[in-house]
Amino acid sequence: MTEFKINRKSKKIKNKKTWLIVMSFNLVLLTIAILILFRLYRILMMSNIFTDGKEEISLYIPTNADFSTVKDSLYSKDLIIHKNDFEWYAKKRNYCQYVKPGHYVLSDGMTTHELINMLNLGHQTPVQVVFNNIRTKEQFAARISEQIEADSSSIIEAALHDEELISRGFNDNNIACLFIPNTYEFYWNTDATEFIDRMKTEYDIFWNNERLKKAENLDLTPIEVSILASIVDKETLKIEEMPRIAGVYLNRLKRNWALQADPTLVFAVGDFSITRVLDVHKKVESPYNTYKYRGLPPGPICIPSISAIDAVLNAENHKYLYFCAKEDLSGYHNFAKTISEHNRNAEKYRKALDNRKIWK
Repeated sequence: MTEFKINRKSKKIKNKKTWLIVMSFNLVLLTIAILILFRLYRILMMSNIFTDGKEEISLYIPTNADFSTVKDSLYSKDLIIHKNDFEWYAKKRNYCQYVKPGHYVLSDGMTTHELINMLNLGHQTPVQVVFNNIRTKEQFAARISEQIEADSSSIIEAALHDEELISRGFNDNNIACLFIPNTYEFYWNTDATEFIDRMKTEYDIFWNNERLKKAENLDLTPIEVSILASIVDKETLKIEEMPRIAGVYLNRLKRNWALQADPTLVFAVGDFSITRVLDVHKKVESPYNTYKYRGLPPGPICIPSISAIDAVLNAENHKYLYFCAKEDLSGYHNFAKTISEHNRNAEKYRKALDNRKIWK
């Protein structure tokens, strides 16, 4: 009887221990479940992006970047609130193995889920590529490389080694004529070849049948129109005056005169700070010296604006052969049909510069 009571008591103790173990195990599981649920709640519902007062901030992920690069970019700007949540969820979504390059816009208050989802799917935000008032192809390439991932040297190389462009008459001197100043939408990780392909498309869209017909009527190719337009662009900032100036140069070309365009001398000298062209500049040896060499220079002296190109295509039909900046330095010009009239205008302008002590 005593032995039975001992066994019964021992069994109760054993059952109690088992119950405690089971309950402890269940409690551990419950705790883990609660922690996981809380983490999931935090990942799915709670903000994990802090932009320090800015509504949006850009994240640039280079081509061939790995997850460490992404983390460094985010952490260096203190954008992630809960780093462990971000890394844990990135691994769960397999993002660590498939990092997609591009430009991503992060907004304040984004959740970890929203961030990883955007990065994982490669939902990048395009960038607006803008260029205008560009002097040389090198300056152009540098400006573009500030706005997309491709570097400046690869952009120039892609343009100059494009077989299609070569067959269409583009070369090292005139390649800048390909680029039509405007605002274009690109993905940030666009490479040089993709960029040049897009520029070719935009060029063909710009040079539609109407513009091509107008160029043909002037007995000029589109490249030649752009070269002349670049000179017009540097002669005046007054858009309304551009067609008249274009008409002067077209009149000189028809007569096989030297264009004698001062802006080409500035380009030939390579000193773009020159405000007063002197006789010494006219002696520089360069194919861009239109005082020495007749006809158009071998390439543009800047990337011409659309306004200047259309000014050439729609040039005024007049008999002016000369023009000179007005003596009031307003930016407008006096136009003349004879050399004597032009010399009088030029003398008034020279005196105005002397009075203002503008010597170079």
